Amino acid sequence: MKLVIQVPCFNEEASLPVTLAALPRQLPGIDVIEYLVVDDGSSDRTVEVAKSLGVHHVVTGPHRGLARTFMAGIEASIDAGADIVVNTDADNQYCADDIGKLVEPILAGKAEMVVGARPIDAIEHFSPLKKLLQKLGSWAVRVASGTEVADAPSGFRAISRNAAMQLKVFSKYSYTLETIIQAGRKGMVVTSVPIRTNEDLRPSRLVKSIASYVQRSLLTIVRIFMTYQPLRFFLLVGAVVFGAGVLIGVRFLWFLFTSSGAGHVQSLILASTCIMLGFITFIVGLLADIISVNRRLLEEINTRVWKLEQAARAPKLPAAGGPDSDGPAPG
Repeated sequence: MKLVIQVPCFNEEASLPVTLAALPRQLPGIDVIEYLVVDDGSSDRTVEVAKSLGVHHVVTGPHRGLARTFMAGIEASIDAGADIVVNTDADNQYCADDIGKLVEPILAGKAEMVVGARPIDAIEHFSPLKKLLQKLGSWAVRVASGTEVADAPSGFRAISRNAAMQLKVFSKYSYTLETIIQAGRKGMVVTSVPIRTNEDLRPSRLVKSIASYVQRSLLTIVRIFMTYQPLRFFLLVGAVVFGAGVLIGVRFLWFLFTSSGAGHVQSLILASTCIMLGFITFIVGLLADIISVNRRLLEEINTRVWKLEQAARAPKLPAAGGPDSDGPAPG
């Protein structure tokens, strides 16, 4: 069983040594542990520091953002033969001693993705507003994904090889919410385990402002919900618009039968428009559902092709009794 611990980095020259020094060298049930640093176009000495510290794999590239960097690390980890991939932050936010708790449900066959749940209420540098938003965001992800993840924005997580090969992140901002919703909608077992955090080494670069974080997170949730549950999403939107049109129409009929109805023609026009838009939204939902089916088929094909490529790259074991065998050939 091979574990690859990936560390996405962007100008982490100062904090990377602290993070790498804390990572485990051995864990129960794990035969091999390797470290993988994914550099997101750093302008400092992040790559040089990683290599000098003996990191097994270093992936470099232009600045692409956290989500793309995460996926580059997942792909490189799979290519490196990982059976389990653990993702952690380069700022040493998460307690590396809890990596064993992350991989345990996967080793036991009880989950394919495990997300570390931080003690949000106990984190001192989180403002009350941020703590509230973290809880609301996690609740929204639980609803959208059908999972019971306690801390959706947590980047400290373990992913099985099978699950990692099925994840495709569309967002350029962050992978945390999208991967949970995607995994849940694909029928993967996603669970949480409580983990500890360390003191903050530097301010968060992802959350530049609460308003921006909320806006981007909501857009990500809506986008993924549209992608994986298009019929349900558009039926819900269409029902609201259609229902509004019906109510406005009932109002017009009330005035028509109880009085002359004069001066309420605008209500009739608005009701007709809303009913028509609601019906069109229903049709869009049906078309989106058909497109979604095709997209899922393409994702399955892509995953199968990737698995075949990985199988072709795997070293071939010599046949029993062959020229590389120490034992005698069967007689």
